[in-house]
Amino acid sequence: MQMVERPWGIATFGAASVKAMPDLVRVRFKIVRIEQSPAGAFAETRGAVRAVRAALREHGVADGDVQSSRLDLKTATEYVDGTNRPVGYRCQAAFAVESGNLDDVEPLLVDVVAAGANELEAVDFDVTTKRELRAAARRRAVAAARGKAELYAQEAGVRLGAVLHVEDVDSDSPYTQRYRSHSASSVDALEADLAPGHIIVSAAVIVGYAFARD
Repeated sequence: MQMVERPWGIATFGAASVKAMPDLVRVRFKIVRIEQSPAGAFAETRGAVRAVRAALREHGVADGDVQSSRLDLKTATEYVDGTNRPVGYRCQAAFAVESGNLDDVEPLLVDVVAAGANELEAVDFDVTTKRELRAAARRRAVAAARGKAELYAQEAGVRLGAVLHVEDVDSDSPYTQRYRSHSASSVDALEADLAPGHIIVSAAVIVGYAFARD
């Protein structure tokens, strides 16, 4: 039988999620060229970089919203008959682009590829108000924890006292997933999970309360 060695009050777990339509897209891609000489690889890659930057400007993407790496050169090999054989020189440039024009994502990708990008790595949607959404989720999580504690106290015939402990919990941790179904906000969380096209921002907390002394 499990015993509580040091009873001190009530501790409850609360979790909540809020959803919002994305207003920002981040695109990551690379330009990769393999040529027989380092000079040829550099030249081909630089030409593609200029073309890609021109395509981005045509779509209204400011230079400050484009991050690109320096040109990287490596020996290119291919696996033939159990050995890696040199086939030339591989030069690449990596790009990370942000845009607030979500309706232009498909044409942007089409034109970037046409300009010379040949490795698309990711297209991620996000919101610029994530800090505010996280704060809202945290407030809801605290309210969920308190509501649960008040219910337990009422049914146990005691009153809640002062808050003794507040612990922020990583909303993506296994701990949160394990206890999520027990949260007072689990219905809201489930609805958020089933919201296609939305950005979901979650928060979780453990709150400990003392018993009120009459």
